[in-house]
Amino acid sequence: MGAATVPIEQADLVSHAIGELARRTRFPVAFGGLERDGAIHVTAIHGARTRSIEGLVVQENRGLGGRAFAEKRPRLALDYRTSRTITHDYDRAILGEGISTLFAVPVIVTGTTRGVLYCGSWTQAPVGDVVAEPAFRVARDLATELRVRDEVDRRIAMMPTGSPDRALSPAAQEEVRESYAELRSVAAAIEDESLRVRLEQIERRLAALTGARGTAEGSPEVRLSPRELDVLACAALGATNSEIAQQLDLKETTVKSYLAAAMSKLDASTRHAAVARARRIGILP
Repeated sequence: MGAATVPIEQADLVSHAIGELARRTRFPVAFGGLERDGAIHVTAIHGARTRSIEGLVVQENRGLGGRAFAEKRPRLALDYRTSRTITHDYDRAILGEGISTLFAVPVIVTGTTRGVLYCGSWTQAPVGDVVAEPAFRVARDLATELRVRDEVDRRIAMMPTGSPDRALSPAAQEEVRESYAELRSVAAAIEDESLRVRLEQIERRLAALTGARGTAEGSPEVRLSPRELDVLACAALGATNSEIAQQLDLKETTVKSYLAAAMSKLDASTRHAAVARARRIGILP
């Protein structure tokens, strides 16, 4: 059961998700991992009393997690030891930890299972909506961040290579700006504060690709609120107030208010001038 090597960033995402899973549910044991080479490789464990789960690799359709992986839906074993609906390939790991009830939730990204998160209890524990919903939210948050990172990495890979000082082509700059606006829209809908912080780190990565270095020399520091930045990022792509309102799930009057505040802070008389100055001082890519 050798553990797979996964990118450090993705391993950190899974570790955070497992910590949230343990915090939000009443299960004493939480573990999980992402898919690699057709199997789920467990890379994060919280609350285990033994080391039996370490390095677990779960094949598709095998065990409880393998079924969740293949069927793309949660699976539950109230009494894992006697369950007849799963194979028992991983009894040594699961029963070795003393787990009785096991709940497996797949992480689905654009229709593909990218990982599985597990909650376990040493005694039989019923799993109702109050227990299951927090686990579903953690899986959805992880899926969202994986999807965003996939898209960012895809667009970065399409950009021209060469000297770090080489300016991006106009088409490449638009790719960055579209990704940035989409990322702002996704982040605006996420309640998990730590997840939003990590998404902001990706935003800065995108902004850096256009050569933005922060506040321009000699310019006063400008701080936009998250919502002002959301609205301005959409406006930078030419979206109307109505379109921005629909995209960010806001009232059109609210969009106008945020845009006016951003223009005032940027000392700009039009939205186009606000966008231009925000790009010049590194607030927008």
